[in-house]
Amino acid sequence: MHFISQELEDYIEQHSENEPELLAKLNKETYQKILLPRMLSGHFQGRVLSMLSKLIRPVNILEIGTYTGYAALCLCEGMQENGQLHTIDIKEELVDFQRKYFDASSWGKQIFQHLGEAVDIIPNLDVKFDLVFIDADKENYLNYWEMIVPKMNKGGIILSDNVLWSGKILEPVHPNDVSTKVLLEYNLLLKNDPRVETVLLPIRDGLTVSRVL
Repeated sequence: MHFISQELEDYIEQHSENEPELLAKLNKETYQKILLPRMLSGHFQGRVLSMLSKLIRPVNILEIGTYTGYAALCLCEGMQENGQLHTIDIKEELVDFQRKYFDASSWGKQIFQHLGEAVDIIPNLDVKFDLVFIDADKENYLNYWEMIVPKMNKGGIILSDNVLWSGKILEPVHPNDVSTKVLLEYNLLLKNDPRVETVLLPIRDGLTVSRVL
């Protein structure tokens, strides 16, 4: 489902900050070489992530779901000089691709890649986070949330991607569609969780911004 027309999306990109050169190269190579390139955050959402990070000025960032590293680099743009970004993914074949672009950036030594299941890795991260971006398997969104909230600093921001799920959250749910069921429960949880205040933005496939109280 396209929430806005392609023409309007093009206009929005043209009147937002330009995509940095390194990210444009990453974007292009992802589409040339990697399966499912639509998973890339892309120009507009990337600039949104960058702007939010610059407003938050995080020290420690967590990303769940690295893919090719585009969003991670956007989030690093607002990170403080002594900051760190921890990013988790299960795809071993993408580690070298990610690292190539991480090392080509200004933050290579501050980006730490974790390979494996996020539900196993998150409990072992002895870090308090200022900014978290959840963009991985939807079936585990509820688990990620409960693991992450206790690891947040007060006032920290949790970003959740794909929460509109191509509009499936408004359609009758197929009995075997676990992802949509979880996202419906997840969206309701974030609305009612007294530990946060939340706004759901219709950016691309839906981006929720939750501030820890």
